[in-house]
Amino acid sequence: MTPLLDSIESPADVRRLSPAQLPVLADELRTFLINSVAKTGGHLSSNLGTVELTVALHHVFNTPHDRLVWDVGHQTYPHKILTGRRDQMHSLRQTGGLEGFPKRDESEYDAFGTAHSSTSISAALGMAMAAKQKGEQRHCVAIIGDGAMTAGMAFEAMNNAGVSDCNLLVILNDNDMSISPPVGALNRYLAQLMSGRFYSTAKEVGRQVLKNAPPLFELARRLEHQAKGLVLPATLFEKFGFNYIGPIDGHDLDSLIPTLENLKHLHGPQFLHVVTRKGQGYKLAEADPIAYHGPGKFDPKVGLISPTTAPKQTFSQVFGNWLCDMAAQDPKLVAITPAMREGSGMVEFHRRFPDRYHDVGIAEQHALTFAAGLACEGLKPVVAIYSTFLQRAYDQVIHDVALQKLPMVLALDRAGIVGADGPTHAGVYDIPFLRCVPNISIACPADENECRMLLSTAHAQDHTVAVRYPRGSGAGTAISTGLETLPYGKGELRRQGKGVAILAFGTMLYPALQAALPLNASVANMRWAKPLDTELLLSLAQSHDALVTVEEGALMGGAGSAVLEALQDAGIIIPVLRLGVPDVFTEHGDPNHILANLGLNAEGIEASVRHRFGDLLQTADPDSKNLKLVS
Repeated sequence: MTPLLDSIESPADVRRLSPAQLPVLADELRTFLINSVAKTGGHLSSNLGTVELTVALHHVFNTPHDRLVWDVGHQTYPHKILTGRRDQMHSLRQTGGLEGFPKRDESEYDAFGTAHSSTSISAALGMAMAAKQKGEQRHCVAIIGDGAMTAGMAFEAMNNAGVSDCNLLVILNDNDMSISPPVGALNRYLAQLMSGRFYSTAKEVGRQVLKNAPPLFELARRLEHQAKGLVLPATLFEKFGFNYIGPIDGHDLDSLIPTLENLKHLHGPQFLHVVTRKGQGYKLAEADPIAYHGPGKFDPKVGLISPTTAPKQTFSQVFGNWLCDMAAQDPKLVAITPAMREGSGMVEFHRRFPDRYHDVGIAEQHALTFAAGLACEGLKPVVAIYSTFLQRAYDQVIHDVALQKLPMVLALDRAGIVGADGPTHAGVYDIPFLRCVPNISIACPADENECRMLLSTAHAQDHTVAVRYPRGSGAGTAISTGLETLPYGKGELRRQGKGVAILAFGTMLYPALQAALPLNASVANMRWAKPLDTELLLSLAQSHDALVTVEEGALMGGAGSAVLEALQDAGIIIPVLRLGVPDVFTEHGDPNHILANLGLNAEGIEASVRHRFGDLLQTADPDSKNLKLVS
């Protein structure tokens, strides 16, 4: 029952509430959030931690005129609920429904689209500078948290903001620690005092009076910093030119509201440090915030239930098992992750090989150059990174890794369509952006067992090899327990047909095999996007009338493009149909539905082949060398 929340149609309604009503609204918002995510799945722990902060921000600031930029974007469900999207939350992360992250064309309250971390300060600073240039009076607030402050981009933005002399408020949502003793009545009072106009004015007057007496000025400055140091964790942010306030309890509206009200009236860059708790208000999520970070559907009264039958191994689990087995054999192997230990399947490796495990935080650029340094000293780095996050380290891939021909394995998880996380997390660009870089190879395993073997193959090379594999499980093939390798740069013919040959890359092999049955087409498991198995390719081109390439990735510059380039280099002219992700951003939703809409399931592949090569298929000559159609 959420009667007060049900009356909220926009943040304007939140601003009309009395201080006594705000905690009630927060409680109802938390109840609605738990029940909503239980029905749809999605991010839960981080959103439970931002309930009071979201209520306070929309109560104090005049949104959408004032800009709120959320970072990371998966903590914005309370924001969506309070900004007119409550009745659409049942469609969250589903086809045609609400996206799980802020999206500019979804709501005017989503000032900036965010899903990758550490972008908020840069974006909010840009908005603040634009307002200053246009003579507009508005507040620009960056809410950054969930480890996003570990990325260099956040500090690059702060370095710029500290000398910008514009009105910018950065709120650090510190939810990686429990509320410590300094976060109490005394600290609340000091936070409000230091954010108040009296303190700010007094400090400025003192600065002006004492600046002509340098010894006294320096003494006053030191005393101020030492006094703050009694209750404040650091003065780092003040060194960047920010006025630092906090830390304060991010679940205490009696502290949040007056502090934010005071900060509205201060000039220049302000930094507010709030401490929140992931999973706040839901005991199960508080006890295990990682498990409830992105749960599927569940019963709020019972919580998450372990499956009664053992599920198929995911590709991430296959990678994690391989990593431990290879590390046991090769003492030079070291593993690096940019803050994705659980998602990348590295928990067991961390437990067994803690001295060879490196979590560098949300710092993808650093991760690659750090790995390069390890490789320079004779170690064999394995960088476990989502395909979409590798994009953030492209310069490092080229300059620090490939240019120096350093041996390492890039384990690209979440390659291809990711489903509910949507376009920001889709791993569809890695083949095009890696294929053009010298000294890098790209392996595309078709199933779980092939993934394990190609990882071993990659580890054995003397240059960088990316092994791309999708989210979740695959065909469910039996998985070897050994460390066997596969021939480098070689594919295999999986089905001998006639007329049309389908060249499948990665897990597209299995729908291609299904589609090939009614077409009587040949099917090749290409395995490598770079180097291509040109021997296999040219053999198929010479023995068939048409070729079809199928990949779960971008068509422009992808594996299909590599096939066309190889055919042109060989002087072979043959009809080629390329199937993959077109030049659009894929929307969020069920991955099977997305693949079907893209024509990348068995039915879609068959239909595309019949549409493009229908004449060839229908004019079969049983006596010809290449039978074009066998029913």
